Amino acid sequence: MSIKDNFTADEWFKVMTGPGRAGAAVVAASPSGLTGLVAEAQAIGQAVRESVSAQTRTPLLEAMAADLLGTAPDPQAMPHQDRARSMDEAREQSLEGVRQAAWVVAAKTSPEDAAAYRAMLLNVAERTAGAAKEGGFLGIGGEQVNDKERAVIEELRALLGSGTPAPQDPALLSPSPDGSGNSN
Repeated sequence: MSIKDNFTADEWFKVMTGPGRAGAAVVAASPSGLTGLVAEAQAIGQAVRESVSAQTRTPLLEAMAADLLGTAPDPQAMPHQDRARSMDEAREQSLEGVRQAAWVVAAKTSPEDAAAYRAMLLNVAERTAGAAKEGGFLGIGGEQVNDKERAVIEELRALLGSGTPAPQDPALLSPSPDGSGNSN
């Protein structure tokens, strides 16, 4: 039985599109010009390829790699998605898609697979943000990652979290005797 068998077709679609949605959230937060858009799209693809082909990949990432190398799905068989009417709506739809994908992965795979998937999503977002300069004029000035992109990355970090609430151990919640928070 393949790890992919744990998912319905709709859930697997969400898993497979999650990394692209993480990158799309960054793109929608601060759209670049045409050359910037191309660079950001290439960064998304490269980050996904590197994640699913790394020697340390998990069974989930191996299954994703196999699907990426396989036959492209029939567009008619793919779930219908509403088109965003604004960049803010596109960012929100992308973040919701990432949330759903991360949730289904956490619910149906091992903690190692879920952690690797979350790491891939954050890597895609960070690489997308750093792919093109924002602002400036004719390539002069601007900044590699602007405040809007940083905000989306932080929103993704908060959204992805650890997937499960941390245990509420009283010993971990109380400060050390010297008040530093360090127990040693």
